[in-house]
Amino acid sequence: MVNDSGRRVYEELDVRPVINATGGHMTLLGGSILSPKVSQAMQEANRYYVDMKELLDRTGQITAELLGAEAAYITPGCCAALALGTAACMAGRDPEKVERLPDVTGMRHEVIIQKGLRYRYDRCVTVPGARLLEVGDESGTRAEQIEAAIGERTAAIQYLAPGEGDGVVRLEDVIRIGKQHGIPIIVDAAAQVYPVENMRKYTAMGADLVCYGAKYFGAPNSTGILCGRRDLVQAAALHGFIGFESTPYRTFGRPMKLDRQEIIAVVAALREWIAMDHQARLESYEMRVMKLQRELEGTSGIEVTAQGSPATGLRIALDEEALGKTAAEVADALREGDPSIWLPSQANTVTVSVRTIMDGDELIIADRMKQLLSG
Repeated sequence: MVNDSGRRVYEELDVRPVINATGGHMTLLGGSILSPKVSQAMQEANRYYVDMKELLDRTGQITAELLGAEAAYITPGCCAALALGTAACMAGRDPEKVERLPDVTGMRHEVIIQKGLRYRYDRCVTVPGARLLEVGDESGTRAEQIEAAIGERTAAIQYLAPGEGDGVVRLEDVIRIGKQHGIPIIVDAAAQVYPVENMRKYTAMGADLVCYGAKYFGAPNSTGILCGRRDLVQAAALHGFIGFESTPYRTFGRPMKLDRQEIIAVVAALREWIAMDHQARLESYEMRVMKLQRELEGTSGIEVTAQGSPATGLRIALDEEALGKTAAEVADALREGDPSIWLPSQANTVTVSVRTIMDGDELIIADRMKQLLSG
């Protein structure tokens, strides 16, 4: 359940706490819930100041070892990892170019992206001045089209993992093309943290840079990881806030700053995630689903179905005519309550995901659902 102290800190600000039953680590809702171990690491890090460059260098080494990469750099989110990685591909460590970004005059600055892999967040790579060059059409993209698009202005090829779907050139083939032409491959693997092997496989395949959102493995919402080729990761660090502070160069990435506590939290969360018994984690979700299902048994006008194996969510189909309420109206009413409960609705159903709630929240959700449906 939402504990009293957790509610008070928001109530004092006249802000409603939210139970996130969407199943997504939404930036809009704060991204993640920190484990006690990660929270403790952050609190202990608060005791001393630290040389931030030394901290970033050492935590980068540790992170790289954990991920099986040549090098790694902790960033303020996956977007920053994409932006800094792109800057590294365009300007490298050339002082004159480093200081000119986002002015890309005379630099390689085009980043090739397949039409079938366009997405809302691909704009992140344009932050340092890069331009996305879309390849393909509604029918898809072919490998030869990617090769034909490579020219003297090409800085990198961006790839959204896992890259599944019709008309999408596989990452293996994109990496082969990149190697043949000396063009770095940047993989956005923001949420590809489970199975844990996903966090090692893209660099093992030969991707030059891989970006992760650290919120997906239990680190703060504001953190991420850039890993891959040592020369590019080191260049990316130079473009970041630590390069601005520890070198003479006025880098564009100065606003992309981290707290020492956040950096420590990423390492603590990554170690915890890699060592975790994930089968037990998934089984704990199934227990929450079963509790929620039991609580809703006997409620008229609904049909409930567990989703996943092990179950991680519950689909609740509503007899909207009998209940006199639509699924969208139920979802809206849950969101307007206190605590606010966010969950998706579609057609005549609402779906409760238990992956992003705390133990006991399923009982709060069940009580509120029964009140709404019986009222």
